[in-house]
Amino acid sequence: MLTRNTWIFIAAAWLLAAACSQPAPPASESARAPVDVAASSDRATAASAAPAARTAARPRIVFLGDSLTAGLGLAPDQSVPSLVQRRLEAESYDYEVVNAGVSGDTSAGGLSRLDWSLEGDVRVLVVELGANDGLRGISVASMKQNLAEIITRAKARGITVLLTGMEALPNYGMAYTSEFRQAFRDLAEEHDVAFVPFFLEGVAGDPALNQRDLIHPNPEGAQVIERTIWASLEPLLEEKD
Repeated sequence: MLTRNTWIFIAAAWLLAAACSQPAPPASESARAPVDVAASSDRATAASAAPAARTAARPRIVFLGDSLTAGLGLAPDQSVPSLVQRRLEAESYDYEVVNAGVSGDTSAGGLSRLDWSLEGDVRVLVVELGANDGLRGISVASMKQNLAEIITRAKARGITVLLTGMEALPNYGMAYTSEFRQAFRDLAEEHDVAFVPFFLEGVAGDPALNQRDLIHPNPEGAQVIERTIWASLEPLLEEKD
């Protein structure tokens, strides 16, 4: 659990980043997109995910998330999904990892593109959403409903779900922060899915593991996250070839 002072430090960085990234009028289509965690990379992220979504053959593991999944500020092969792909190959698991991360996305955004993200032979869905809901102060009930729908629809297709939790910043009050945290735990229990309590465990608030914005992990931080995810993901995989 992060200390209050650590979260205040992170909150200041998040709010500063959001303020500094406000688009100047009139600008382009990307400048009119919602600005959360660097939403200006939406199209680049979608473009990088599209080729993977079109390739066939192997069963898939889909990472549905925001910029933390997309790998904002990292080379494509440094993102968490890419590191998981490398681990799968090293451990002789025959899966294709699809990075369906879109910067600035909320739980509602993830739900709206779920069907597209689950094209193909998807066996596992890793859900990493909520950071931007918390940044916007979206109601916890709304976020929870969106995530519940994602989980329910994925399970209806026979897809195994791994839910990752997120922490809300303290600027909306400790009651919101506590309710936000608990929502992920309740979802995991209510829907009986695998659960990682905090996607950024061991990384959040550590300048050595984050980029200059103190929001997005650097390559070393992404490696820490990959190890956290792998510990919960590997038990969900089918036998090695």
